[in-house]
Amino acid sequence: MEAEKNSEIAIFAGGCFWCTEAVFLQLEGVESVFPGYIGGKEANPTYEEVCSGYSGHAEAVKIVFDPKKINFEDLIEVFFATHDPTTINRQGADVGSQYRSEIFYTTENQMIKAKSYIENLNNQNTFGKKVVTKISSATQFFVAENYHQNYYNQNKDKSYCSYMITPKIEKVKKEFKEKLKK
Repeated sequence: MEAEKNSEIAIFAGGCFWCTEAVFLQLEGVESVFPGYIGGKEANPTYEEVCSGYSGHAEAVKIVFDPKKINFEDLIEVFFATHDPTTINRQGADVGSQYRSEIFYTTENQMIKAKSYIENLNNQNTFGKKVVTKISSATQFFVAENYHQNYYNQNKDKSYCSYMITPKIEKVKKEFKEKLKK
């Protein structure tokens, strides 16, 4: 699960990790995406513990990417285009700290780029509201249980997938054509 020699890691929390995983799997240069948990106080949290809100973890994705094919700024752009970064602890009907918007940087350069990107979004009033996405140093990432891995591709016919995830995939395919896997 660690990055290969020529790869980098980005970690984003943007609500439901099924949605976020499905979005980033579409992108050229993304080698793998792991749904999981980060930013909490318990070791080896379970989905149930994270969903309770008491563990302090966010549902997040760990993205292993090739920076020669897609850069961190491109990933940030897609991240902000596919979730609501203006609500604290909420994405649509999903409410709780586990659904917060947060970037967990793995390098100082990622921190600088994330802060600059958010500053530009706020200066341009892109969302009509202030971006509340937190920027934090990455802590230990816990990979979610196996049934969460590649969830969308294995469950496209389930109502949550068709109502919540498919529209995000369609948006990515429309707005980021040049960044899609061939």
